[in-house]
Amino acid sequence: MMNLRMIATKGTLFAGALLLSSTALSGLVDAKSLTVGLTSDAVNLDPQAGEELSSNILFYHIYDPLVRRNADLSFGPGLAESWELTDDTTWVFKLRKGVKFHNGQEFKASDVVFTLDRLKKSLMANLGANISSFNAIDEYTVEIKTPRPYAVLPNDLAAVLILNEKYVKEAGDETADLKPIGTGPYKLVEWVKEDHIALESNKDYYAGPAKLDSVTFRPITNGATRTAALLTGEVDVIQDLNVRDVDRVKADDRYKVLSQPSLLNVVLSIDQREKSPTIDLDENPMVDHRVREAMVRAIDVGAINKIIMNGLSTQSEQYVPASHTGYLDGASFRDMYPFDVEKATALMAEAGYADGFTVTLDATNNRYVNDQQIVQALASMLGKIKINLKLNLMPKSNFFGYIRVPSDKSSLIMSGWDVPSGDGGSMYSVMFYTRDKKEGYGQVNRGSYSNPEVDALIDKADATAKLDERDKYLQDVTKILMADIPMIPIHYEQDLYAAKTNVDITPRADKFLWAYDIDVKE
Repeated sequence: MMNLRMIATKGTLFAGALLLSSTALSGLVDAKSLTVGLTSDAVNLDPQAGEELSSNILFYHIYDPLVRRNADLSFGPGLAESWELTDDTTWVFKLRKGVKFHNGQEFKASDVVFTLDRLKKSLMANLGANISSFNAIDEYTVEIKTPRPYAVLPNDLAAVLILNEKYVKEAGDETADLKPIGTGPYKLVEWVKEDHIALESNKDYYAGPAKLDSVTFRPITNGATRTAALLTGEVDVIQDLNVRDVDRVKADDRYKVLSQPSLLNVVLSIDQREKSPTIDLDENPMVDHRVREAMVRAIDVGAINKIIMNGLSTQSEQYVPASHTGYLDGASFRDMYPFDVEKATALMAEAGYADGFTVTLDATNNRYVNDQQIVQALASMLGKIKINLKLNLMPKSNFFGYIRVPSDKSSLIMSGWDVPSGDGGSMYSVMFYTRDKKEGYGQVNRGSYSNPEVDALIDKADATAKLDERDKYLQDVTKILMADIPMIPIHYEQDLYAAKTNVDITPRADKFLWAYDIDVKE
């Protein structure tokens, strides 16, 4: 029997600090408020209806998980004050007593069971893929079983936000999305889509009320407009400061610039099916490894960083950062496939595509830093080896539904992926596992990549309770993926924020702006 136990301590309940904002609610004379300029509006406020960054930021204000992910990516107690692995496949979670939902109802084990059951049927089912059963032992104890030993279940549960069973059942999914009820540090006051989301402090929050009484999030999609909103005083903090505006903001002593290396890896997903929907040829050229290698070698990530990102990005060496399980020391995508247009051209000819081909690239125009400029640069670079990119750009509100597996409309996709769990397996299992082979796996495999050896290694990683064994299996997956090139990593963004000097904020490693850790100095 294994006996791993984690106990909450008062000093370590929240180990992370982060960044956020809010706006004063009428009638509060001495209230502290902050307004934050986000890159976009939330897509939804139901945490099981999909995910993307702006939505995720709001989720964690309104809801709580059983396990809290701290600002430095460590994990600690959340709604569960402790947990214990009682045998190889059985976890027992002890819940906090006296926690209240925003509607005054007490949080109990039945809410956890309801949340996990609903999760299994949702768009976020991958988060429960390694849960075989769950039940309430009593009102404040939940038992969760995994189908095999699984070392990182608590990490997965940090992304599972607990719903109020009674409210969701009575209100229905649509109302629960528009008017969410959670246990989190903030309550929803108003959501005017594409204009603002206003929150007020939950004075009954189990860890104590937030320093900020109210927070308002405003979607401002244009980078220059976000900077202007800060400099004119319309907002107090902005996310994704335009890289071209860094020096301008730094020069004004009323404001400060904050940065944090990002976990978000901007990548190109390559269709691996024999027939691809946007390529008017009998066979998909990108199935040929030589064509994929040519694509990598034709992309000058250094030029993208220097010219488009103003030096504020870091080229992706692998699919996950060096801090994560599955990272392979000493391996570099750029060393394996250095920028070389001449070599890329020769590979295209060798593969029988000297005259090239045309393919559509699906991408956002308002989600990633300078995403529109990046895809235009990619079109120019790949054009030099006669791969003609047709750019299909769209706002993120349309994009993620358009590319959602199994929509199968795409041949080439530029998107981003981050792994805040610190575990490469959480990415590999959804992005590279064979689609439709195993429930909860391959759900974001946008290129239809399939390699039985990769599947087997992921299965082994997910069947060990030893983290060092898991790391080794995932490193073996990394080796295969770097050789196969089912996806081209471009760069990691640099998370850039700007704020008024009286806003006390510290960027988090996971890019979540959590108002609970922010204060405004008088």
